Amino acid sequence: MLALVSAQLKAKVDATGTGQKRIWVDIGGGTGWNIEAMSQFVNVSEFFSSVYLVDFSPSLCEVARKRFERLGWDNVTVVCQDARKFRLEDYESGNALVHSPMRSPALSYFQKRPEHGGADLVTMSYSLSMIPDYYSVVDSVGSLLSPHGIMGVVDFYVQNQVDFSFRNYTGGLIDRHTNFFTRSFWRSWFDLDRVGLEPSRRDYLEYKYGTVLNLNARNKALGSIPYYIWVGCHKKPFSPSSLPHEIIERIDALATESPYLFPKNQGDALTRAIERSAPEIRSKAFLTAVSNLSANLPLPSFFYQNHHWRIYYDDQLQKHKQFNDEYIYAFTWEDTRVDERILKLGPDDKVIAITSAGDNILSYLTQSPARVHAVDLNPTQNHLLELKAAAYTSLPYEDFWMIFGDGKHPNFRELLITKLSPHLSSRAFQYWLKNVHVFQNSSSYGLYDTGGSRHAIRVFRWVARVFGLRAAVNKMLEAPTLNEQREIWRNKIRPALLSKLVCNLVVAQESFLWAALGVPKNQLAMIEHDHANSEAVKSGQAKNTRSHAIWHYMVNTLDPMAEQTHVAGDNPYYYVCLAGKFSRKCHPDYLSPRNHAKLSRPGALDSLRIHTDEFEEVISRIMPGELTVAVVMDSMDWFDTGSHAAAAQVTKLNRALATGGRVMLRSSALSPWYIKVFEAHGFTAKRHGARENGACIDRVNMYASCWICTKTENLPPPTPEMERIGNSDMPPLSI
Repeated sequence: MLALVSAQLKAKVDATGTGQKRIWVDIGGGTGWNIEAMSQFVNVSEFFSSVYLVDFSPSLCEVARKRFERLGWDNVTVVCQDARKFRLEDYESGNALVHSPMRSPALSYFQKRPEHGGADLVTMSYSLSMIPDYYSVVDSVGSLLSPHGIMGVVDFYVQNQVDFSFRNYTGGLIDRHTNFFTRSFWRSWFDLDRVGLEPSRRDYLEYKYGTVLNLNARNKALGSIPYYIWVGCHKKPFSPSSLPHEIIERIDALATESPYLFPKNQGDALTRAIERSAPEIRSKAFLTAVSNLSANLPLPSFFYQNHHWRIYYDDQLQKHKQFNDEYIYAFTWEDTRVDERILKLGPDDKVIAITSAGDNILSYLTQSPARVHAVDLNPTQNHLLELKAAAYTSLPYEDFWMIFGDGKHPNFRELLITKLSPHLSSRAFQYWLKNVHVFQNSSSYGLYDTGGSRHAIRVFRWVARVFGLRAAVNKMLEAPTLNEQREIWRNKIRPALLSKLVCNLVVAQESFLWAALGVPKNQLAMIEHDHANSEAVKSGQAKNTRSHAIWHYMVNTLDPMAEQTHVAGDNPYYYVCLAGKFSRKCHPDYLSPRNHAKLSRPGALDSLRIHTDEFEEVISRIMPGELTVAVVMDSMDWFDTGSHAAAAQVTKLNRALATGGRVMLRSSALSPWYIKVFEAHGFTAKRHGARENGACIDRVNMYASCWICTKTENLPPPTPEMERIGNSDMPPLSI
């Protein structure tokens, strides 16, 4: 807990650049061990101008006084008092307590306390469970905490999932549920010591304040006792420019590309906006926030983050849970160099793209467009992108390289807690804390041996081991020239990897294609259709079977790649498959020192928005005509041939794109059926790459074709939302 709250405070200092010292109040601090332990993370005597230990036990307070006398920390004051009666204004004067004026001695303790105080940090370490009247103590913290202060709580707990599964403001539910035996045993055990583990203590804390970070863990050294760490802030901000309705309006504007204006009459602005705006151009985050505010609930934790990259989503929906907390792609399979050459993004472009592993998103950001919307239904794919964004913001290049270049870092857990945590959403933080082994397990291959795509890489390792190809693979990774690489490929690796045996036993299996390569049945059908109409089948050189179709697709993918691209020096997509990591010479664009320096600058990632939802859901909530580029990868291949769903998505793309806006797509088919759908819905299509006659269309060469569909006209009738916006009778707004 101390590491997390100190990281939050240091991040605020870095963001504001202020040298002002801070105030810390430790409630139920006991012997003062907590305050001394903070010295592992900050210099307590210099970082804080004042520290107050508040405890009701005279004996514990005496121990604390002796501790701080020994340490020589004269900025620490031990207060032996009921925490509910403690007032900072009794001890602070002058500029040390800017937001809370001195209380007159004549004022009674029964007078209403202020809504906020001047403490930058308030902590409770294993004390909330020991306080009998915890409601009033939790209430009193608000009058101590400054408007932008941080609160940290760590304590034991037990709780059933039925108590919290319906709440959207808890910051994530990973490992929160405890089973019946655990709940019964630990509650009975702690009752003997008059320590209360009833869930209402934590529930009230989360209701009273906004959640910034939240995690649930087990102390295995003490019999796996469940405990939680919670980092929070005021439920409602106090800054005039950060009123609740302005926060959600601003985030709604970020998610939907609607202009963010400051209404002259701020009090009625939110009500008018709800009544007069079309629901389909309001983000789900906005609607959820309005619902919470109307019920006097905290906003979802996404609204309290230090960065507004991640847009709110409901992690309890089955459409998100279907992925079982596993990403499919640990790295992106689209050649960003080709994307850059074709798209030529400029400062006025607003891009929407599928996240995948986020490498492509970061490549777009290096080109400084006005906005980049990353969309993925799988929350963990977005957790990976969020981790990369946080690493840019907080880590030096060497640590950044070890995590995403080598795929391993021996101190990842420490970096996650002390450096990355202030820049992550609570759900992403929970996920990576639970999965630190991805980067920290010395016996594994690291990041690039995880995710669904790891199965394909492991199959290659199995083939290399069975056929004795390890030496050949190492030589290929070190081949100084393309000619030497070709020789190794032709004589050693190709005969084994492209053998009919491997294809029939492994690669042609539908379950393998989906789990390892992310190839769904509809895309597989397109591959089989092209094969059935190929010259190889017509001439009798190949059979019209699935195994032959997959084998020929592999040959058309790998042969041109191995013959025309230099893996050791310029093809990171296959280098990482062979080596399990990138090299300093061969890596994606986002891993270069130059791009790290560029995206590490303050505000460099402010244009990033991360949506966890279906692509169609997101574009349907974008303001009409606001986007200029949509990158859908190969997702159109997933639709049933001739389906109305494909036409519906193309229609929504037309609505969201400005005239002249472009859709970039890749396909496993040379001429996918849905190109005609685009052409029938206001687009003109042009193929920019076709994998024919041994052509290598990019360094990945995984897809048979690459297309740009350019919007040339709006669809009739005029977009209803456009009419409403044009004829709106909303009151005048001022910027």
